[in-house]
Amino acid sequence: MPELLADHTTLRLGGPAKTWVRATTAADLVDAVRACDEAGEPVLVLAGGSNVVVADEGFDGTVVDVATTGVTADHEGDDPTCGGVVVTVAAGEPWEPFVARAVDNHWVGIEALSGIPGSLGATPIQNVGAYGQEVAQTLASVRVWDRKLRGVRTFAAADCGFGYRTSRFKADPGRHVVLQVTFQFRQGELGAPVTYAELARTLDVQPGARAAMSDVRRAVLDLRSAKGMVLDAADHDTWSAGSFFTNPVVAAHDVPEGAPAWPLDDGVKTSAAWLIEHAGFGKGYGEGAVSLSTKHTLALTNRGGATTAELLALAREIRDGVEERFGIRLVNEPVLVGCEL
Repeated sequence: MPELLADHTTLRLGGPAKTWVRATTAADLVDAVRACDEAGEPVLVLAGGSNVVVADEGFDGTVVDVATTGVTADHEGDDPTCGGVVVTVAAGEPWEPFVARAVDNHWVGIEALSGIPGSLGATPIQNVGAYGQEVAQTLASVRVWDRKLRGVRTFAAADCGFGYRTSRFKADPGRHVVLQVTFQFRQGELGAPVTYAELARTLDVQPGARAAMSDVRRAVLDLRSAKGMVLDAADHDTWSAGSFFTNPVVAAHDVPEGAPAWPLDDGVKTSAAWLIEHAGFGKGYGEGAVSLSTKHTLALTNRGGATTAELLALAREIRDGVEERFGIRLVNEPVLVGCEL
């Protein structure tokens, strides 16, 4: 029986893979991808499956399942009140348990990224971020297999081209296969300064203040759970790819009146959720097997028995409705495989 992509994505959507290969070491991962490239075989590198939408027809090629493991710190168990630590993690390690380990070990800087599904290898590609933190803030380097140059390369953080939900790896899709990620953390009892207003209110601190790492993690998990953003097999609001649209960056004069606005170097970021809601698409919008989450308008969800075609039809309706109402075209955040919006 062919392996169904629906069994390996958080949306629980996607047809069969022609071939399925499980890579448990970095060498296996490189060998599998290289063999496909040499044979002219289409290849999809998949790990957590949390940021991908796969066509109902599946993938007519080889899916390489990244199952590599390993977390190595240059030291552990030292006095958490001073110093720092360098931690190298295999691409196949799941993200959320790694964040839990970081908090337990007083590794500062990713505590606000708690509860995010997916694998380590995906985090630098998207420059994963939430609640005022981004992976780029603590990442030291990324080791990859370069499919174009056919060699292993290591990129320092400064060479990764990080921006809002982007990187050099996302800008050149498919070229780089992440093998491992190295972080450089400060150590301490307190987390990084809390810059996100909603999180600061939840923690009852002023923006820019610091709180205990364990408190930050607990607060973020509570906030994400309330929005259906922590995986729960019994909750269809979590059968999603997370936030389906990125927050758009526009010129200051294009921000709708009343919409949130966060100034950036290249424009002003506004809220995709606000635009969606004010274009007439409220929580739970949709009929049948797909709808917006009943807890958060940025998540498109599979209510059970959905198809990718149905999900994308809803996404188009929302994208086009926002553009018609506000003149701003939303961009999908998850990667589309074998389909388009």
